[in-house]
Amino acid sequence: MAKSVSGFRCTECGWQTPKWTGRCGECQAWGTVEEMAPSRLVRAGIRAAGYGGAAGAGSRGPGVLGGGPVSTAAVPIGEVDAAAASARPTGLDELDRVLGGGLVPGAVLLLAGEPGVGKSTLLLEAGALVAAKAPVLYVTGEESAAQVRLRADRIGSVSENLYLAAETDLEAVISHVVAVNPSLLIIDSVQTISAAGVDGVPGGVTQVREVSAALTAVAKERALPTILVGHVTKDGAVAGPRTLEHLVDVVLHFEGDRNSRLRMVRAVKNRYGPTDEVGCFDLGEYGLIGLADPSGLFLSRHHEPVPGTCVTVTLEGRRPLLAEVQALVAASYMEVPRRVTSGLDSSRVGMVLAVLERRAGVKVGKSDVFAATVGGVRLTEPSADLAIALAMASSVSNLAIPQGVIAFGEVGLAGEVRPVAGVPRRVTEAERMGFRRAIVPAGGTAGTPLDSASERERASGGARRRGSTGRTLKVASDGGGIEVVEVDDVAAAVQAALLD
Repeated sequence: MAKSVSGFRCTECGWQTPKWTGRCGECQAWGTVEEMAPSRLVRAGIRAAGYGGAAGAGSRGPGVLGGGPVSTAAVPIGEVDAAAASARPTGLDELDRVLGGGLVPGAVLLLAGEPGVGKSTLLLEAGALVAAKAPVLYVTGEESAAQVRLRADRIGSVSENLYLAAETDLEAVISHVVAVNPSLLIIDSVQTISAAGVDGVPGGVTQVREVSAALTAVAKERALPTILVGHVTKDGAVAGPRTLEHLVDVVLHFEGDRNSRLRMVRAVKNRYGPTDEVGCFDLGEYGLIGLADPSGLFLSRHHEPVPGTCVTVTLEGRRPLLAEVQALVAASYMEVPRRVTSGLDSSRVGMVLAVLERRAGVKVGKSDVFAATVGGVRLTEPSADLAIALAMASSVSNLAIPQGVIAFGEVGLAGEVRPVAGVPRRVTEAERMGFRRAIVPAGGTAGTPLDSASERERASGGARRRGSTGRTLKVASDGGGIEVVEVDDVAAAVQAALLD
């Protein structure tokens, strides 16, 4: 009988190989490849059903597959009670929005973010709100209980049912869970917890994998919602093995610029809700405050129109946000003109500059170009291209875009303005914020609810949609109306914004 081969695995990155090597083929670390222990089924010598067993060697009888006791009997899916998996609100509306309504019993969440972005503050506030109804266990492996208490006093998150434990041993954490019997378990962070008898240092691939698997098993067994705080690498990815994201049910990213008060929570993976929702928070001295309407944070206040500014609407998940793009084009006294951006993709700004000069006749030449956003927001969506182009054209011509004008659309290398997703949602948000004219890509509203409702609004004086040929149509409007100007290319957009 052939001898079973268990194989070898790197203790740092988890790379596997059938033969031993002195150096890992994945992470290139020396001396980290060790033999894996055979699985329980291999040690038990279980053979596949249909071979061997009572039927005799070489026969294809039914055989016997060694099995164990089952926890619950299999039932038809129609008889499964789905109420046990219903979401329970945390009390933080913006967090519940991203989670799809709240925390699901037995769900394991992974919250990742850069150091100092406010992960611990967010979870401490959520834990205090949940603790108003049931016990909550907050395990900290990075700080002492006294340090967490100071933060709780500062943000007003002190509750009698909020239990703190400063532990780094997995068995001790499980003992606390048994003693407290919480309704929510928070581990801050999973990289600081270590399991005895498992190779590797705390935070290593092997330790993180084993600790996460053990905590997931406890959460499923006790129907205990569990939130794990995870570190991120310098490129923004979740630190540790990739299997960590597969083990958990929800992966959340907590993002924000250090120079801005805005913080955003977005779902990368969510088994119980949408992955295109974004929660917005304002980080202040006394903690995080949910922002149901964060658009005003990214708009400057001007008494009169200023050349070089243009407002756009970007979609963060399904939420439209208004943001202002500012551009300054000035004569350069250097041999190589400067191109400085803040909050915008520098390569995309350079592309828009080239298209603007070649297709729209806006001469930038050897001028210094500075482009930035207001409020520290970062715009990566291509729909901001048109606002960037109009802000630059406004700065070059020294003509201000009138107040109440908004623009969005993707700019192509041929100078065309391409349609973007969610045009009706963007136009509705712009109208709600008081804007009365929107410059959008041609055909972007075709077949949308704006068009389907136009017949109903034809006699009520709704908004107007004007194409680049001067064609005027009625579109739906709940307020005073907004004029939607459709443009085919950048040149038409510049004329509609600065000359009409």
